[in-house]
Amino acid sequence: MPIPPHLVAVLREHLATFGTADDGRLFFSEKGSVVPSSTYYRVWQEARLLALPPAVAASPLASRPYDLRHSALSTWLNAGVDPTEVAERAGNSVEVLLTRYAKCLDGRQDVANRRIEDLLREYE
Repeated sequence: MPIPPHLVAVLREHLATFGTADDGRLFFSEKGSVVPSSTYYRVWQEARLLALPPAVAASPLASRPYDLRHSALSTWLNAGVDPTEVAERAGNSVEVLLTRYAKCLDGRQDVANRRIEDLLREYE
């Protein structure tokens, strides 16, 4: 899986600090075993309360750690990353990607209008 150099640096720092479990897992409990999903959920809820404004924290937005996947894919699409590349990294087909995630693109009509306008100006 290709990742940006910044994330490589973050992962290397994490590995240097914490290492891996005996079986190679990146995240593990204090005893070296599998982290229970309930722990991820509890920590996620605490992080949401610290990171989000109260009204957003009270909403269903990003209510589960899995929602980060949806957020990342939508953000990549919104940033203009080619849908084929996003789909490959997500392990989805382009069709599934665009069906599930493209509807979450914020400001997509404004971006499309600007691009069309820029293109039309080239022909003036």
